[in-house]
Amino acid sequence: MAKFYSLLNVRFYLTFILFLFFYYSPAFAQIHFPNGHVDVPNFGRCVTPNRERALCIILEDCKYLYNVLITPPLRDADRLYLSRSQCGYQNGKVLICCPDRYRTVQPAANAPVAPAPMQVNNILPQPGQCGNVLSNRIYGGNKTKIDEFPWMALIEYTKGNNAKGLHCGGSLINSRYVVTASHCVNGKDIPPHWRLTGVRLGEWNLKTNPDCEIDIRGEKDCAPEYMDVRVERAIPHPLYNPHSRNQANDIALLRLERNIAFTDFISPICLPVSSSLRSATFDGIVMDVAGWGKTENMSVSDLKLKASVTGEGINECRSIYMRQNIILEDTQICAGGKEGIDSCRGDSGGPLISLDTTNRVRAYYFLAGVVSFGPSPCGLEGWPGVYTRVGSFVDWITQNIEP
Repeated sequence: MAKFYSLLNVRFYLTFILFLFFYYSPAFAQIHFPNGHVDVPNFGRCVTPNRERALCIILEDCKYLYNVLITPPLRDADRLYLSRSQCGYQNGKVLICCPDRYRTVQPAANAPVAPAPMQVNNILPQPGQCGNVLSNRIYGGNKTKIDEFPWMALIEYTKGNNAKGLHCGGSLINSRYVVTASHCVNGKDIPPHWRLTGVRLGEWNLKTNPDCEIDIRGEKDCAPEYMDVRVERAIPHPLYNPHSRNQANDIALLRLERNIAFTDFISPICLPVSSSLRSATFDGIVMDVAGWGKTENMSVSDLKLKASVTGEGINECRSIYMRQNIILEDTQICAGGKEGIDSCRGDSGGPLISLDTTNRVRAYYFLAGVVSFGPSPCGLEGWPGVYTRVGSFVDWITQNIEP
């Protein structure tokens, strides 16, 4: 005979189990986005019973699961899922391991809590499908989280004797294409015996495979093994001149040999498709640059690193580079210029990442620039790095991607 629980009994059951087995008081964290948007309190990373990566938050803030709980009848399978999703107890409130998509979605009547399948898209994805922001993003510091910037790619070259190496970066923009710098495709410094043959996705630590972190409950949270995908075709911008001093039009597309299914560790970044973002100059805007390139001690990092750089006005930057007889164009961005904080040669083609907070549903990251060139050695005070401004090339990108 089926056994039914009242809401009071179910909530008491959850609270009692938590008190016995999961009682602790983690540090409180609340995330503040620019423009006044405030996210819900969270208490660290966790993994759901369905192996989705999520945040440990107050049950009432996880709208989907809370509504499953309070809408009778409560299925035995859902009750088991909820009990296994518990991740703590804070100030008399149950904490639950909640994926981002469950925080805002309201369940239909009698809807199960099993996750919806992720869709593969071979056109440009829209905010919500791309540029996802970690809800517990930490500002400052240079170490990324295991799933931070999941659109980042490493470019593989096959050399003499079939040896392979990773020497440039890129950004996944949909299930089939990666954006990188043209100088990584047909640059004058690429040795003649090197062939651009592949892209690595889902990488974090070059020394480990798979990569793992420890979540808030002390459990090992591991990414799948990284994915190496062959490049079917490289498309450098037709107006890029490898021998130009200003490296204008330094952008290229890489078409992968197959469609890529998106995961928590491999997903695309949005492009600046709106008119306001296409024309943005980013003067004074703080952005992120990330990669595995040279660090301040000139060694190559095994771990994906990030740095915050501030956009510099193009006219001010022009006057700086004119000292080297380099005339910058409006299709370029300058950012950085603080000692020891910059992108470096190992990050060529990688992303300059900006945050759009004007979206009514959620903030999202978009690809503001592509790492092009800068002073040598990098990170010189007063010498910003130069990036290709992606907003100037959105039309070219959309005209050159195919299903």
